[in-house]
Amino acid sequence: MTLRSVLLACACLLGGSISAKPLSVDLELVLAVDVSYSMELDEQRLQRQGYVAAFLEPELIEAIENGPLGRIAVTYVEWGGSAVQVTPWTLIDRRDTAAQYSELLRRQPIRRIAFTSISNTLAFTRRLFDFSPFEGSRRVIDISGDGPNNSGVPAPVARNSTVARGIVIDGLPIMLKTHAASDSASIPDLDAYYRECVIGGDGAFLVKVSDSGEFASAILRKLITEISGLEVSRMEPATVRPVQAGSGYNCFIGEEMQERMIGR
Repeated sequence: MTLRSVLLACACLLGGSISAKPLSVDLELVLAVDVSYSMELDEQRLQRQGYVAAFLEPELIEAIENGPLGRIAVTYVEWGGSAVQVTPWTLIDRRDTAAQYSELLRRQPIRRIAFTSISNTLAFTRRLFDFSPFEGSRRVIDISGDGPNNSGVPAPVARNSTVARGIVIDGLPIMLKTHAASDSASIPDLDAYYRECVIGGDGAFLVKVSDSGEFASAILRKLITEISGLEVSRMEPATVRPVQAGSGYNCFIGEEMQERMIGR
């Protein structure tokens, strides 16, 4: 067999995966969920249950089906100082595929990862779009967290690099009362930190969780907004903060707190 024939045979074998056109979807959505050690295990379970339950809700299915194409692609990432892709990119286009994804997510083990690197997570998750078998008219990273960045490059650097690629970053700052008293890595104005230092892109917004009982409703409402592309102004102003221009907020607060802890 000649070299040319060998190359042609290889091309035929590989051509399907290399030349396959990505499937168009209304939205490519990365769910980046904080599993750092500052999150208590029961809080992690509530957070996971909130996502599992959301994909079973008729309101969420309706938001997907009402899109121009009626389908979205989702992947789930857990993060601390590093990030792990827990579920592959998955097509959701009707009730049964949403239920299958909910069950897939439910079966995944709970993990914990040291440190809090929003910047490493944004770098990791934006690369996931490069390997997605889908092509969305919108690309969104939905990142939750209970503390400021304390590892890797500063969060605004990663945010700017991500937004420059046309990716929107939405935030779910977790501000439970127990953290303010017991977690030295927490800050009382985490929603302001997320607003000024983390979220970005056209239509970026955040939803704050200040009580453990709010996890499920906050997650569902946020997902529906992202899937449907609703204007933030149509949501409740008490829970949603649209992205605003910089106001001199100290986006290095997490790194400074980490430095003080190391220096003790």
